[in-house]
Amino acid sequence: MRSLDAARAVCERFHPGLVKELEQIPYEEREKPSSPVIDLFRIHGGVGLLIPEQYGGHGASPLDALRVQLAMGALSPSLAAAVSMHHFTAAMLYSLAVKDGRLTPAQTGLLHRIVPEQQVMASGWAEGRTAQNILAPSVTARPVEGGFLLTGSKKPCSLALSMSLMTASVAIHGDGDEPELALALVPVPTPGLAVHPFWGNDLLAGAESDEVRLDDVYVPAEMVVRAGADDPHRLDDLQTAGFVWFEMLISAAYAGAAASLVELVLERERGAVQERAALAVDMEAALALLEGVARQVGPEPGDESSVAGVLVARYAVQNALPGITARALELLGGLDFVRSSGHAQAAAAVRALAFHPPGRGPAAEPLLRYFDGGALVLS
Repeated sequence: MRSLDAARAVCERFHPGLVKELEQIPYEEREKPSSPVIDLFRIHGGVGLLIPEQYGGHGASPLDALRVQLAMGALSPSLAAAVSMHHFTAAMLYSLAVKDGRLTPAQTGLLHRIVPEQQVMASGWAEGRTAQNILAPSVTARPVEGGFLLTGSKKPCSLALSMSLMTASVAIHGDGDEPELALALVPVPTPGLAVHPFWGNDLLAGAESDEVRLDDVYVPAEMVVRAGADDPHRLDDLQTAGFVWFEMLISAAYAGAAASLVELVLERERGAVQERAALAVDMEAALALLEGVARQVGPEPGDESSVAGVLVARYAVQNALPGITARALELLGGLDFVRSSGHAQAAAAVRALAFHPPGRGPAAEPLLRYFDGGALVLS
């Protein structure tokens, strides 16, 4: 299929050999716990996709990043979903480093080590509960001499077993009435941080989405990014850009899984010509929506229109994918269903897009206000 061929070509340009190695592993092996896919991602330089060139990365555009995600989602939804967390974290952190210029020497030194050491970054933001804001703090920080003690948990936390660094939105509780939002950079392993089993579904089991608990984890003050009195909105802009990246990349991950089934239908010429064409048109329409958003947001996705655009595309794709995969499975036929569970697993996996925040319910009123000319405020 032309769109997947283009996605695979882009993936090959940034991560030579990754697609071929993933294809050589049976689908069930790619998607199971202890899958090798995350190691392969690191071996083929996946860590640096969105990291700027001055920090050793590729500095990929939103459109290229989207296509890499499509290619990986077509081969391993677990991998594509998991690394969405790494990529959106990288986009936020390095945007802060490049545009802001006020990171501490310790923070800057850490960011320079990510690509050479192929360190995978896990996200300790609030992703995981559909009704909650992805960027709301899920960890509290208590000031102590020289730094902070972090307490809380993230469940599920993708990349929990492979992470070298955990980034967490934290609420600093000091003397004031309102907690201060900050971003903590927590190296792994570190005392007080532990991973506990959490994920109980066979689908997407290769994403390492377990629970990460922080019990009085000490983080030096120089490893905590704070807004500062002179720029109280410093982290707000960062979060908005991160939100756009996350919604775009996670949608592409599941769209890739659906596209792989459509591609099989076309290759095997299953069903009538009209059925195949209709299926391909619906799939291409979903991909075109996502590519349109990637072109719209540009290299610095941080304004209201970017947020609204990515949410519209995400919900439209979310609506379309279950029907597309159901039709693809039907056209592939009963013998295909009987002989292997891989295609049925890929079809079922796309439904997980609905469980990533923000759910349609919490976003409905904010979007309606925006469509009517008001501000877009997601709580």
